[in-house]
Amino acid sequence: MKVELSHIYKSFGNVKANHDISMTVEAGTVYGILGENGAGKSTLSKVLSGFITKDSGKIVLDGIEVDIKTPADAICAGIGMLHQDPLDFPSLSVLDNFMAGRSTLNKKRVKTSSSRADLIRELRQLSATFGFDLPPNDRLANLTVGERQQLEILRLLSLGVKTLILDEPTTGISASQKTALFTAVKQLAADGKSIVFVSHKLEDVEELCDRLMVMRQGKVIGEAEVKGRNSNELAASLVDMMFGRELAIPAKHEINIQQTEPALVIQDLQIDGDRLSLQIDKLTVKSGEVIGLAGLEGNGQQLLLLACAGLLKPNAGKIRISDVDMTNRAYSNFLRAGIGYLPADRLQDGLIRGLSIHEHFMLRQSHSGFLINWRDTRQFANQAIETFNIRGKPSTKVERLSGGNQQRTQISLLPDRLNLLLMEQPTRGLDIESTLWIWKQMMARCEKGMMILFISSDLDEILQYSDRILVFCGGKVSEPIDAKTLTVDKLGQAIGGKFA
Repeated sequence: MKVELSHIYKSFGNVKANHDISMTVEAGTVYGILGENGAGKSTLSKVLSGFITKDSGKIVLDGIEVDIKTPADAICAGIGMLHQDPLDFPSLSVLDNFMAGRSTLNKKRVKTSSSRADLIRELRQLSATFGFDLPPNDRLANLTVGERQQLEILRLLSLGVKTLILDEPTTGISASQKTALFTAVKQLAADGKSIVFVSHKLEDVEELCDRLMVMRQGKVIGEAEVKGRNSNELAASLVDMMFGRELAIPAKHEINIQQTEPALVIQDLQIDGDRLSLQIDKLTVKSGEVIGLAGLEGNGQQLLLLACAGLLKPNAGKIRISDVDMTNRAYSNFLRAGIGYLPADRLQDGLIRGLSIHEHFMLRQSHSGFLINWRDTRQFANQAIETFNIRGKPSTKVERLSGGNQQRTQISLLPDRLNLLLMEQPTRGLDIESTLWIWKQMMARCEKGMMILFISSDLDEILQYSDRILVFCGGKVSEPIDAKTLTVDKLGQAIGGKFA
């Protein structure tokens, strides 16, 4: 199905999220929309998929103008969207999630399968087509993010979708799941489907897309053919369109492991999680050192961070910070010891929905008595917004911020001096500029002696910023590996169980 957008406008108050956007996606092609966080990519995708109503402009499908006001309208028109965070029901089964949306189609007099036996047969046939393995009766909560994405794609296809929108689909999935996703997308395009691929990752659009459009601050900056282009030239051109300048990678400080005394000591640690148990015989970390925790999601990395943050009590073992035994102490003791934590889910665990940036800084400040000096806290919030380049106002609710600005807000709320920072997926879903900015701040803190333990599904990020790497696989943990001795391939093999 050929998709044409013509002069699309969408504003939220004074913010022009989409300003005069036009694009054409031919049937059988993958069309990329590239841009930094907050560029307007997701807004445009939601306009096309009916989650947001456009202010003005036209949507034309195969030469016929359509009026899309709801997701149901979009589905009936043959358009479906895979969101960055899948919109599904974790407490229900795989099959129940696969059935979602059929009642709407039935009301629109579109015939769909009704019996559970027919639906199970359809799910298995679709799964086999793409090489997916999705047991119908499993609870969705037991699936990985990548498997949930696979299920959502199959659900949309079963509803007759001819145009599929993928919004940052490689966020939070493993390398093997990304390969499976890209294989499926290429197959869909070969079958005549039109694919809109929304991303901020240059390597993803280069590998997958036929043509792309670059957005910045709600406007189209330019379009580019992808196939047949020189990789380095294309990347340089796209970065210039996205940011208007070259971006420098922050330099990682050098640390002398032999001459520096350990500031964090973990010994004979045993932690029980819901699915697996983790054991670490001994780990010592020096001041200023960065330790990357590599492995497929759910293999024990988070258990270690939670224990080191005082949010999960180990079954056995010791955790010492600067010669102070922190084992089984209260979370408040860990805070006073200079330990900070950046969770992966910014809105669920890090920030508070419904509160403004100003109100978050008010909570951060210490107050005597019952009265709050709102003027002083507002001034502090304004200073932080400027210092950390947060694209928002003190009155902006945190859920209205882009992913990069939510992460900048989280970092701005950290205490000025920390001994240990624990980070889960610190740059997940962020554009290049935000990623480099965050690591520049982290490297500056490490030069002052702060240690970092961080989880990332991006192997390049692990190798780029770690001094040493721990590989997690099924609750087993490798000995610390010097990052300089590893390549992406070697690290991938280690994650698969072949420890060095």
